[in-house]
Amino acid sequence: MTTAREERIGRDAPAALAGRFPRDFAWGAATAAYQVEGAHDVDGRTPSVWDTFSHTPGRTLNGETGDVACDHYHRLEADLDLMASLGLRAYRFSVSWPRIQPGGSGPANSAGLDFYDRLVDGLLARGIEPWLTLYHWDLPQPIEDRGGWTTPEVVDRFAEYATIVGRRLGDRVRHWITLNELRTYSQMGYGTGRHAPGRHGWGTALAAAHHGHLAHAAGSRALREVVPQARVGIAHDINYPVAGSDLSEDAAALVRYDGAMNRWFLDPSFGRGYPADLVDWYHGIGLLDGVDLDAVADMPPLDFLALNYYRRERVVAAPVEDDWGIGASVREAQGPRTAVGWEIDPDGLRATLVRLSREYAPPAIAISENGAAFPDVVAPDGTVDDADRRDYFAAHLAAAADAIEQGVPLVGYFAWSLLDNFEWALGYGTRFGIVHVDFDTQRRTVKASGAWYRDLIGAAP
Repeated sequence: MTTAREERIGRDAPAALAGRFPRDFAWGAATAAYQVEGAHDVDGRTPSVWDTFSHTPGRTLNGETGDVACDHYHRLEADLDLMASLGLRAYRFSVSWPRIQPGGSGPANSAGLDFYDRLVDGLLARGIEPWLTLYHWDLPQPIEDRGGWTTPEVVDRFAEYATIVGRRLGDRVRHWITLNELRTYSQMGYGTGRHAPGRHGWGTALAAAHHGHLAHAAGSRALREVVPQARVGIAHDINYPVAGSDLSEDAAALVRYDGAMNRWFLDPSFGRGYPADLVDWYHGIGLLDGVDLDAVADMPPLDFLALNYYRRERVVAAPVEDDWGIGASVREAQGPRTAVGWEIDPDGLRATLVRLSREYAPPAIAISENGAAFPDVVAPDGTVDDADRRDYFAAHLAAAADAIEQGVPLVGYFAWSLLDNFEWALGYGTRFGIVHVDFDTQRRTVKASGAWYRDLIGAAP
């Protein structure tokens, strides 16, 4: 467990914390295409489900969209120089599918591929290793119009897309992540409707998740066919769930919740099929009709697991709802929390890493997202002293170092996020960046957390 002293060392002496990580560790930051690129209708790009969703009244806070976002598409060189000034050794980004295949299928859009050529070449020229995510939620709208992730067609479309990107960038990109947070985009996009494309129903969410698993498998095989040296992984968001009380019904709810939120996604990724206890539960409430459960049994091995970790969740029993289905809910956070109400628990990261290593034995794990939203204040001199975010990073990195000392094969850490950006349905008021963005002027300002992270990386072996 991370001690108060270790957390203080992380805050006050970056060199001491950096020295607890291996020499070849990937120190990075992360973004996603729709959240930062802007240029939503430039050089042949056509709408994704997030363009459609954000332009629908009432879907996002203040009706905000990713049309401009951080204008990263037009400010690429300056942003690359910014990454270099922070000392980043790795950068995780996603490719915009509708920028590559505007219609969701067929020939590639050369202008879209050219942008990612410039991005990858610019990273390598600055000594920054690219970690590429193929899908971070921006499904081409024409695919959604035919059913999206609820239909088998998306599996073939994703494999075709992976082949195109692999052929173009595979000579320079070594680390590939197929899907980002399959749980989030299936459950929130197709179950609760809070994210794009805004559909509802737990059976619909399960169908979307199922085709996501199959798309990951097909995309992995397609990548390895055209990029034999590729290291392929998938990014799962795994928070740290605990029972909300000592009651037996809450303990049982925790098992179901962990099954629905974590094991339903982890088990297939590691070739175990769907967890039997949840299969029985879902069958009992009629949510798996027509799903070929055996289809996820033959999955290609992972070269690494990417982990997005943010918070602890206190789980209690709840009535079974048609759009939820598992008889569990999450109580309001206790103790320190972020601006969006997420409970801060650094040791939950250590516990999660240890669990993943012991239960699934991935050959490597990368923390592909970890960060916090806080109400940043811009001082009169333009600086942002985000001490809460700095302390969040320090405590979580100390916990990650604890996990390494317990034998976890951790190979990288990517702060979420490089830039303040379009935070999905929360719009622009929720800021996660280690770099402040003035969205009126697009001016970038490194926050105190970014300067601390730069010092940490500079002290790393």
